[in-house]
Amino acid sequence: QVQVVESGGGLVQAGGSLRLSCTASGLTFPDYAMGWFRQAPGKEREGVSCINWKGDYTVYADSVKGRFTISRDNAKDTLYLQLNSLKPEDTAMYYCATSFGALCPDFSPPHYRNWGQGTQVTVSS
Repeated sequence: QVQVVESGGGLVQAGGSLRLSCTASGLTFPDYAMGWFRQAPGKEREGVSCINWKGDYTVYADSVKGRFTISRDNAKDTLYLQLNSLKPEDTAMYYCATSFGALCPDFSPPHYRNWGQGTQVTVSS
């Protein structure tokens, strides 16, 4: 059974930083590209970033480009998202998910699976 667990969220002031982690078990983690998504209250889930199986290709939503960094440690079956220069509009529940293959698909949620329960990020102004 695949289990995906996010952690690292919290309350931070605007301009601050957080590092999110996502551990995955029950699957061969290095076989899959991984994505981060977020969902704010009343809004649709949106893609934030994706990293391919090897970690040498990354893609970001325009809204986070230059501020967020995705990375992975395949030896630890763990995905990371470094969030810098946080803004109040970054407030959301953050989720990680696996793709169906080794390469990053687009940011459409149906192209991902094995969603975690999420970790809340709240940025105060």
